[in-house]
Formats: sequence, structure tokens, C-alpha cells
Amino acid sequence: MSASAPHQAERSSAVTEMPDELRADVRLLGGLLGQVIAEHGGDDLLADVERLRKAVIAARRREISVDEITAMVAEWPISRAVKIARAFTCYFHLANLAEEHFRIRTLRVRDTGDEPLPESLAQAVQELGGERVAELVEGLRLHPVLTAHPTEARRRAVVTAIQRVSGQLAAYNSPERGAAERAETRRRLLEEIDLLWRTAQLRHTKLDPLDEVRTAMAAFDETLFRMVPHVYRALDSALGEGSGTREPLARPFIRYGSWIGGDRDGNPNVTAKVTRDAVLIQAEHVLIALENATLRIGRSLTVTAEYTPASPELRAALAAAENDHPELVSEMATRSPREPHRQWLLYVAARIAATRQRGLDLAYRSPEEFLADLRVAQASLAAAGARRQAYGELQHLIWQAETFGFHLAELEVRQHSQVHAAALAEIAEGETSERTDEVLATIRTISWIQERFGVTACSRYVVSFTRSSDDIAAVYELARHALGERAPALDVVPLFESGADLAAAPGVLSGMLEIPAIQERLAVNGRRLEVMLGYSDSAKELGPAAATLKLYEAQEALAAWAAEHDVALTLFHGRGGALGRGGGPANRAVLAQAPGSVGGRFKVTEQGEVIFARYGHEAIARRHLEQVTSAVLLASTPAVGARTAEAAARFRTVAQQVASASEKAYRSLTEAPGFPEWFSLVSPLEEIGSLRLGSRPARRGLGAPRSLDDLRAIPWVFAWAQTRVNLPGWYGLGSGLSAVVSETGLDGLRAAYREWPLFASLLDNVEMSLAKTDRDIASRYLALGGRDDFMEQVLAEYDLTRRLVLEVTGHTRLLENRRVLSRAVQLRDPYVDALSHLQLRALSRLRADEDLPEEERDRLSTLLLLSVNGVAAGLQNTG
Repeated sequence: MSASAPHQAERSSAVTEMPDELRADVRLLGGLLGQVIAEHGGDDLLADVERLRKAVIAARRREISVDEITAMVAEWPISRAVKIARAFTCYFHLANLAEEHFRIRTLRVRDTGDEPLPESLAQAVQELGGERVAELVEGLRLHPVLTAHPTEARRRAVVTAIQRVSGQLAAYNSPERGAAERAETRRRLLEEIDLLWRTAQLRHTKLDPLDEVRTAMAAFDETLFRMVPHVYRALDSALGEGSGTREPLARPFIRYGSWIGGDRDGNPNVTAKVTRDAVLIQAEHVLIALENATLRIGRSLTVTAEYTPASPELRAALAAAENDHPELVSEMATRSPREPHRQWLLYVAARIAATRQRGLDLAYRSPEEFLADLRVAQASLAAAGARRQAYGELQHLIWQAETFGFHLAELEVRQHSQVHAAALAEIAEGETSERTDEVLATIRTISWIQERFGVTACSRYVVSFTRSSDDIAAVYELARHALGERAPALDVVPLFESGADLAAAPGVLSGMLEIPAIQERLAVNGRRLEVMLGYSDSAKELGPAAATLKLYEAQEALAAWAAEHDVALTLFHGRGGALGRGGGPANRAVLAQAPGSVGGRFKVTEQGEVIFARYGHEAIARRHLEQVTSAVLLASTPAVGARTAEAAARFRTVAQQVASASEKAYRSLTEAPGFPEWFSLVSPLEEIGSLRLGSRPARRGLGAPRSLDDLRAIPWVFAWAQTRVNLPGWYGLGSGLSAVVSETGLDGLRAAYREWPLFASLLDNVEMSLAKTDRDIASRYLALGGRDDFMEQVLAEYDLTRRLVLEVTGHTRLLENRRVLSRAVQLRDPYVDALSHLQLRALSRLRADEDLPEEERDRLSTLLLLSVNGVAAGLQNTG
């Protein structure tokens, strides 16, 4: 029996029964796609797609060999292989869509109203008790930060096409539809799937930063703006009866941030002008949304003065408006006679429109002015007894304005500490480079944004690779050079990424307290300070297990430092979507944090494909935010903190043993001579840059990486995912567990898994990464590098890790206790296999012959990139 046989047998015996509704949707969409493929490429194309589909399923059952699939794929002309790759990629988009719809239906079925959903705000309030929650809510802050890191492989046109299919699928499954309507919806589904098939999967031009800004705006337009008040309403309803007929008990606690158009670390395409334009694009979208919402509510507010008289304040406000803008107010009074509340909100909507159009005589100077006008209407309605009108949709609009302001999301600037040091050196010498001029221009742009939209629109400045407090002081010094006494208000945020930098973080913060500019900021902001922790680079340097513990220890040390220095510290978690970059369920990550490190505040990056996975549909977005918020509330309580601290103390020695041995194993591979070059050969790393995933270069410098330092964390993880190895998500843990087992046995590890959330989260995330690994296919990629020693080292560590993870968790198979995720992996695995075989054909030929004719190289590259795109869609969290 081969080394992979137990793994394959485990998978074949672990098939989770697919629910009937999901099966029906998958069959419907798959059948319609098959019809489209046959119409476009003929029955023979569909037959080839089916041959490959059935072959990879048979290979998983050990009914045929992988060599037979390799031979089948090699028979096809490249042009045929390209079409087959497109077919499987389209299938993944549709399968993901079917699963998303099933998740939404499941949420609705589970939300019966008898008992609150697990991990919901209602359950958190029930568990904690109203008084304790009210105290926590006062300081609650959830701060997701959208980033443009290039892990979203799909074109925007493809995303839009999928959304149209989604709309038709929802309509098709509506129980209210009659037979004729259902037939018409099926026809429309077929039309939209045909359009998806005909849409180019690959980008022909590279994204620029403003393209990335506009792409992120889709999540705001389609989901975030509408969804946020429903999260607040859920909390308000949980806190007390009568929500919608009384003043809200829930305060708006979500604030969105963005690095898109502000993150210039390693991205020369992000300039001061781009940052300025990014804020203007954001403002345009939020002002349109606020205007539309105000108009909608205003037009519907047909309460007559006879039954709902206006308050003296509202009458005075209308009179002042008529004095300032007689024609406008007179027109509204004519259209809405004896409807003062309607007149007032229509006037407010006109002012928002003027704010967007820069009509200075009518425009609002700030969102606070807008909110004040909304509250005039709300107070008047409440005083007249129309409390449902006061605290219903109008309250939603108030929450939206409080959350998004006129800038939508705070734009954060990020730059590398070395850039600042070089800029100061040039300024001292008197001759500045274009890069230094750009640094100063960026600071002037921040000042302009603050003058136009307020300090909250752009004040955070993140410094990558912070090594000392001098790196923080440098930003304030540059601000003085840029604008002197008119320098903008800045909250400079240190970013600690490497293991050494994480360990040195408290000392750096102590040095920061000596900086006069920091002292001034602490005096005006309630002694609030922010620190960012980098998950990606620490994991790339140390391996997943050692990085997890190092980050936990940093959280503990920073929480203790904050308590000692009377600082309200917010930890900003720079997490990626993939498990090798701190990914995994966000709510479980919150509960696994060190005691005292949450304190009712959680800030985290939302990257790449994660943005659309979490915010692509309103129901899923709301569920995600409720889960994270409930975790923040629970993690902020003394009881949870005490349990976590006790477990951490008991299992610290075990964890340190695991971390030490795992880091040693990880470094023995990644720091071995020739490893970076080998990695470039066994993965599509070099070709990933051709996918035009984002505006930022994939690596520092040119050519193949000479060391891992040359390579950014995202392509490192993305490329390993393509090889089906997923090495950054698990490598080294097996050696770490083995070191403990050989010394003390399994009991301590099993107890740590049961009782310490951090250790449980680590093993569960590794288990998920292992489940997305395929040993047979991975072996074929690893063989491309011509280094049997590296290949054998990786596979041996994989076998060890999988075996010991199962022994520690007590599971008989991977993902045994996570039925939904297990089903998702099993649904996709055979189809990912198909694309992997197509990719291997292209990659092996490109690697084997450097003298290929240009035309053949181009055709193979197209096949390779299409397969990369498809595998990313199938695996979902790739970077």
C-alpha cells in the first residue's frame, strides 16, 4: 500500500451526504452549464469534460491510476485543454453560488425565533446578562479594514456575472413562483450562465489602485450600507423590548477602514494623487447612498400635521430653510402640503445632493450637521407620538450616517520604515528624490482630506517593519517638514511583523510614550493607542505553529504593558484569508486571543477574496459580523479571560515545546540552500504575476527569489495552494507534536486541545489546511523541482502532521466534527483535481523545455493561468 493510500481511503469513507436542496441546485446549475458547453463547443467538448470529471472521481476511489488521467490530459490539443479548464472554473463559480444559497436558507431555517442562533448577538446578551452587556456595549468597537492585497483572482466582470446568476437562482427557488414564471426564470438562468461562459476569466490589463478602490465599492453599494443597521437592530432588540418604538439602547459600534488607495508599502503605483482620488470615490458612493436613503424615507413619510404635528424645533428649522432657500422649500411644500416631516427630509436629501455636487450654499459642512437635522425630525416624530416612525427606518439612516460619515471608511496610509529613514536623510542633505517628495506630498494629502472630510476620514499612518520608536518619531518629523505647524493630526501605528519585532514591541511602545507628538495625541484621544500585529510575515518566517504562539505571547505582553501605562490599547490584526496567513474563522480567533488584549475592541484586515466571501450577500455579512461581535463581547469578560489565562499557564510548556520543534523543522526546509529556487520550479509562482491580480508587485526586486525575504507572503501562500501542498498552513506542526509525544505522550496535547482555545484553534486550522491538501497530486508538483530530498522531506512532514493531528484531536478523519466544511471540501475536491491535472500538464512542459516556441509557450501559459484561476475559485481561501 502506498503512503497516500490511508489518506485516500480515509477520504473515500468520509463522504458527507449532500442535503437534497443543495444537491438539487448543484445539479440544476451543472446541467445548465453542460448545455451551454455543448451549445458552444459541441457534444464532443462536453463529453471530454465528463470524461475528466468521471476519471478524477474514479481515481479518488482508487479505481484508476493517476497516470491514466495524466495520459488522457496529454492527448488533448492545448486549445481543447483550455476550454476544459474554463468549464471546470465556471463549474466552481456555480458550485460556490449553490453553497452560498444553501447557507442562507439554512440560516433562515435555524432562525426560528424560539432560541437565539449560536454565536449571535442575542445569544451573547442572553449568556452575559443585560447589565454586563450594556457596560461592554458602551466601549464596543469593531473595525474591519478592507485591503486590496491580490488574492481575489476573479475579474470584476466575472463577479458581476455570478451575481446575476445568483439573483436568478433565488428567483427560481422562490416558492411563490408558478410554473410559467419558473420556466421563464430557468430560461434567464441559462442566459446568465451562457454569459458567464462567454466572459473572459483572465484580466487583459493590470489593475491600478483606483480600479481596486472601485471594486471594493461594490461590497459597500450592494451589502454593507444596507446591512450595518440590521446588526445594530439585532443588538438593540437583544438589549431590551420595544426596539423600534423607543430610543435605541445599541450605539453604532462598527467603523470600516480601508488600505485601498492608501497602502503604498512596496507599491509605487499608490501616489498622493491616488490617495486623494480614493477618498473622493468613497465619498461619492456614500453620499449617493445617504441621499437615496433620505429620499426614500422622506417620500414615504406621509404623516399629516393633523395627526402628527411638527415640533417647535422642526417648524423653526423649516422656516429658516425657507428663508435661506425659498424656491426649494416652497416647491416641497407644494408637493407635500401639511406634511412637515416629509418636507423636512426632502430638504435634507437636497442638501446631501448639494454636498456631493459641491453646491456650497446648500451643502452640509460635516456629517454632524446632517445628523443634527435627522435628529430634529426624529425628536419631532417621537414628541408627536409617532414613535415607530421616529425609531424605525429613520433610526437606520441615523446609524448609517454615524457609521459611514461622508467618507465611508477611514483611509489608512501605510509605508515602510526604511522609506521614512531615507527621506529624512535626504532632507538633511538638502537634495530630495522623487520618492521623498512623494512621502511629503502624501502627508499634505492627509491634511487636505482632514480639512475636507474631518480627522476621522484619514489620520492613521501605519509604519511597516517598525524596529524602534525612532521609526514612529520619523513620521511626525516628516509631517513637520511637509507642513510645519499645520501638520495634520496623525495616529502613527507601529506594525510588528517578524518574531524579533513582536518580542521587542513593548519596549518600542515605551519609547513611543516619550515622543511629544504621541503625548499630545494621548491627551486628546483618551489615552488610546493602536498597534498592528502582522500574521503573514511572522508565519512565513517561523511556520504556522511557532508564529501562532509568538503572536499570542506578544498579545499578552502588550496587554500587560497597556495596563501598566494606563493606555487603552487596540490591537490591529493583520490577518489574511488563507490559513498560512492567520486565516480561519474570525470569531474563533477572537476567543483565542490573550486575556486583556480585546477589551471590547477588535480591528482586523479583510483581504482579497475574503471581502466578497463575507460581504457578498447581506445575510452572510450580517451573520459574520454578529459572530465576530458576539465573540468580542464574550472575550472581553473577566470569566472568559480567567479561563483562557488558566489554560495558557497550564499548557505553556507544552506549547513552547511544540513551537520550538516546529520552527526548527520549518526552518530546516525553508532556509536550506536551493529551497527558494526549488519552490519556483515546483509551483506556478513565476506565472502568478501574469494573472494581474492587483496593483502591487508580487515580490521585492526582480527575477526568481534568492530567499524567502524577497517574496511577499501572499504569493508564497497562493502558490503553495495551487500545488495542493498548502505547506504554509501546516508544515512543522507534526514535528512539534512529535517532540512532545516522544517525551510525555499524547495526554497533555489532548488536554490542551480540549481546554485552551488558542491550541484548539491552531489544530483546527491546520486540520482544515490538511483537508485541502492532496498528497498524490502534490507529489507530482514537488517532483518538478528535481530535488528528491526536498520532496521526501515535505511528504514525510505531511504524513506525520496528519497522523498526529488526528491522534490529538481524537478524530477518525479530517474535519470529522465540521460537517459543513467537510461537505464543501468534498464537493470541490474532484473538480480541483481536474484543474490540477491540466495545470500540471502546462507547468511540467514549461519547466522541462526552456526553448519552447513562443506561440506554444503562450498557449501553455494561457492554460496554466486559467487553471490557476479555477483552482483559486475551488479552494476559495488561497491567499
